[in-house]
Amino acid sequence: MTALIPNRLLFDVEFPLCERQRPPAFDPELSDWTDELRLPDLCELDGQAPFAPVYACWNSDGLHIATRVTGKRSPLRCEAATFWRGDNLRICTNMRPARDVKRATRFCQQFYLMPRGGGSDGRQPIGGGAKLQRAKEDAPVASADRIEVQSNVERDGYALQAHLPADVLFGFDPDEHPRIGFYYMLEDADYGQQFLTVGDDLYWYIDPSTWATAALRG
Repeated sequence: MTALIPNRLLFDVEFPLCERQRPPAFDPELSDWTDELRLPDLCELDGQAPFAPVYACWNSDGLHIATRVTGKRSPLRCEAATFWRGDNLRICTNMRPARDVKRATRFCQQFYLMPRGGGSDGRQPIGGGAKLQRAKEDAPVASADRIEVQSNVERDGYALQAHLPADVLFGFDPDEHPRIGFYYMLEDADYGQQFLTVGDDLYWYIDPSTWATAALRG
């Protein structure tokens, strides 16, 4: 029986986001991404097992994100124009988090990252920005050429690493605002959805109060 209210919604979740002055190097195994940088598997609070690790860290240059999906059976489906329908990782940030804010402000942003879908042949990694629905104020939307994405695609999965530069993170100011709203949604054709706090049924794409808080730890 599925719980009407997920356990994750009952907590005001805050976790440390570690600083890495030199961002992790990229390789197919993500071997430079340590357990310290792995985001908490909050899905276990609701009796679910994660199908992939998701990592994040920060420095003065912005946020660095990574994931590695293995054991896939289906070919990747990645199209930038309809990124939400295929294999993708979405990251949401709020540089001025407040638990009572139910609609996105100009400090709230959504980014999408995909291992393929870019380039003239559609086989290059790609990332970009997208508006949050029903926002009170729209933040600047990051263009694809501002998001740095690397990937390694294999027969049964992929590794993905991305950099969200500080100048596309509206309001990014770790000294004055070291706590930010943070959310991720990982979608996969084989495994379905893995998310940090709540799923589509509780409107994470509208309501930033459902996101967690990341403390930018030095």
